[in-house]
Amino acid sequence: MLRKTARRDRVLALFGAGVLLLNPPIVNLFSGYVFGVPALYLYFFGVWALVIGAIALICERGAGQAADGGRDTPPQ
Repeated sequence: MLRKTARRDRVLALFGAGVLLLNPPIVNLFSGYVFGVPALYLYFFGVWALVIGAIALICERGAGQAADGGRDTPPQ
């Protein structure tokens, strides 16, 4: 089971990575068009989707184990 502190640390690190990826010096690297869509829009939505997906994975990983009381072995 993923401890609460480890889960919190991972979510905070993911928040920091999101802030870094959406920082203006990084965002300014994306200009032009990709398949007729501005690359900046694709970058924003891509980072947004990855951050949400990663948070969902981190949070859901521990949720299934918390439902059974954190037991690693089945009840006897």
